[in-house]
Order: sequence, then C-alpha cells, then structure tokens
Amino acid sequence: MGKIPNLAEAVELLHEYNKEDFHIRHSTIVSGVMRYFAKKHDSENEEYWAVVGLLHDLDFEMYPDEHCKKSVEIMSALGYDEGFIAAVASHGYGLAQIDVEPQRYMEKVLFATDELTGLIGAAALMRPSKSVSDMEIKSVMKKYKTPAFAAGVSREIIQQGADMMGVSLQELIGETLDAMRSLANEMEI
Repeated sequence: MGKIPNLAEAVELLHEYNKEDFHIRHSTIVSGVMRYFAKKHDSENEEYWAVVGLLHDLDFEMYPDEHCKKSVEIMSALGYDEGFIAAVASHGYGLAQIDVEPQRYMEKVLFATDELTGLIGAAALMRPSKSVSDMEIKSVMKKYKTPAFAAGVSREIIQQGADMMGVSLQELIGETLDAMRSLANEMEI
C-alpha cells in the first residue's frame, strides 16, 4: 500500500504542475465541493475527499492530450496508493486515456461535480453579482439546457454523474450550488 498525500503536500504538487490561476482555482473549488459532500457522506475522510478533488486535474495544464494518464504516472512515481490514484483518475471515465470507472460514492461525486462546477462558475460570471450566492437551481437548469452556453461542459457527464449518485439532476445542482456557496474565499469570481 502506497502513501496518500496530505492537503499541504497536494497543494505543493498542484502548484508544481499548474501555474495558471484558472486551473488552480478550478482544482481548489472542486476540492472544496468534495469536502462539502464528504461532511455529509463520509465525515471521517474529509481531507481525503478534498485531496482527491484538488489533484483531479493535476496533469491537465501541462499534458492536456494525456489527461489522467500522466497524473497516474506522476502519482505512481511518487509512490502514492493505487486506490487513491484510481479515485483521482476516475473523473476522466469515458473521456480520458485512462478509463477508470467511478466505483465508490466519492468517485461518483467527483465525476459529477467536476463538470458541473464549470457550468455553475460560467453561469455565475453572467450574473450581475458575478456570484453563486444569489443563484437558483432554475437559473443553472436554464444554462444547462442551452447547448451553446459553456459548450465545453458535457451535459451528458453531469447527467451520468447524477445517475451514478442516485440523485436527480436538480438535486445534484442544488447540492453543488450549496457546496460552492460555502466556498466564499475560493469562489472570488
């Protein structure tokens, strides 16, 4: 069994492979959303969920054509636990070169919320407040149903993630909005 990085080590590793504020901010938001869901579903493993979320796009900035594959190589070389590596890679299921299907609930949350946080963040930028604090589920649903809005965000992945989690799309959006609202510092848009 390999090691699992703590949050400080994960932050250091993230910054080693990511320099652009956008990528660092996205990873930080996903980490916070994961922590939020962990508090409700697996409170004794909050940091683990947060670290998985923080490192989910570790390789994306430097190696976009090898996304997830390169992360697996990097983390394997560091001696990280195979289960931890699989959890991180699982968000790329069906999209990346490494096809690790989300099995644990935590992995399903990561799979679903990674794309959804991007959609919600883009929708927040369109609001006068530039914030999720006053955003409602129906506002996100309207953007979700507009394919040209945030066209790079896969609605199919978001729906598939909700299905994996056993919740409705509206429930997933509502919980993710609540999670993002809880991240006042990370959500400076």
